[in-house]
Amino acid sequence: MFDISGLYQPKFNLLPRHKVAAYGSCFAQHFGRALAARGYSWLRTEKAPSGLSTENARCFNYDIFSSRTGNIYTTSLLLQWMRWAAAKAEIPEEIWEKDGRFYDPFRPRVEPDGFESVEELRMSQTHTVRCFGESIREAYVLVFTLGLTESWKNARDNYEYPMCPGTVAGTYDPEAHQFENQSFPDILRNLRAAIRIARGLNPALKVILTVSPVPLTATMSGQHVLVASSASKSILRAVADQAVSVMRDVAYFPSYEIINSPVFRGAFFEPNQRDVNQRGVALVMDHFFEGMYAAFGKPRALQRKGGGSGASDEDLVCEEALLGAFG
Repeated sequence: MFDISGLYQPKFNLLPRHKVAAYGSCFAQHFGRALAARGYSWLRTEKAPSGLSTENARCFNYDIFSSRTGNIYTTSLLLQWMRWAAAKAEIPEEIWEKDGRFYDPFRPRVEPDGFESVEELRMSQTHTVRCFGESIREAYVLVFTLGLTESWKNARDNYEYPMCPGTVAGTYDPEAHQFENQSFPDILRNLRAAIRIARGLNPALKVILTVSPVPLTATMSGQHVLVASSASKSILRAVADQAVSVMRDVAYFPSYEIINSPVFRGAFFEPNQRDVNQRGVALVMDHFFEGMYAAFGKPRALQRKGGGSGASDEDLVCEEALLGAFG
């Protein structure tokens, strides 16, 4: 399995000076770390306050993605963030309250114990939207990892949550909160719309799509979670393939295949058979950089430098994993 090569055939080169924004599901976090470890420019527009320890910065969701959006699991959520950043839609006024603390429905875990006041939440929320927009405007490449087809939305006002209300905080209302297992046409349409808005902010933006190899931890589809996971990943993979074929400067990187294809024998999962181990992460990123070097040559700035694999023993911040507590 370690002799396989040529899995990544890039459409464009990526140089150390090129700024890269990374968003998406849990697995997207590996890209930022790997880029920084190998001398590339991982763009972070929302930085931790001065003096905050590395441990606390991570606890409060700094340096997880390019801004403090939390996980963006679906293309419809990506489109929602793009519309906010481009001032094409207003951020909904909904706020969750629990034990006297206030939670952002669209970033329910960025403050582990919630915000002290509604005013504090609003300031943080609008700041993150501004930083998200800034990351899109400044980036040379946007890396987006597709994670889920299953989603929850407010049926009355037609906006989406990253998690079902009532899990981290909030109260589930069966009349207002609607489950949707998104279809191929909807996912593709939302992805294309999100990229169009992004290129309205940054006409030269290039995009690399990946599909998260991490299987579902729970499902609301009514199917067994193994069946639901296979359906979800298959649809997302097909969406990525179609997007690459019809949109300019959109490439696909096969992190999903490197971890899940039978030739790799499931060797890169932790004992829980869900999380990807560090050897798997290192192999994924090796294929990414080796594919670029094979196509365009290794940048001179890196030829005399070493560099880590980008694999880290830090746990990923994965909101969807919390659903295991409800099983």
